[in-house]
Amino acid sequence: MTIALLVLSNIFMTFAWYGHLKFKDQPLWAVILVSWGIAFFEYCLMVPANRWGSGTFSTVQLKTIQEVITLLVFCGFSVLYLREPFRWNYLLGFVLIVAAVFVIFKKW
Repeated sequence: MTIALLVLSNIFMTFAWYGHLKFKDQPLWAVILVSWGIAFFEYCLMVPANRWGSGTFSTVQLKTIQEVITLLVFCGFSVLYLREPFRWNYLLGFVLIVAAVFVIFKKW
């Protein structure tokens, strides 16, 4: 449940932060208001995800999961919605982030 809520919340937040880039002709104040409205729903998902997830994961683990989900959602968003290319160095960077996730979740 935690992971699903984090994925959904990140989809909302990615649209709140970057969705307006397709509407550069709109006034800044308008896209800020729309972004705030979208972010409200992100918070309605993120807060329960963190609350419920804290029973299973440490806060560092929750944050790490959230960051990985953010990167995955953003990759899909940038390629599918913004039509930006995905480059090899992005993949390499994500592999290094996965290595960091391993270090954080490993019981040493």
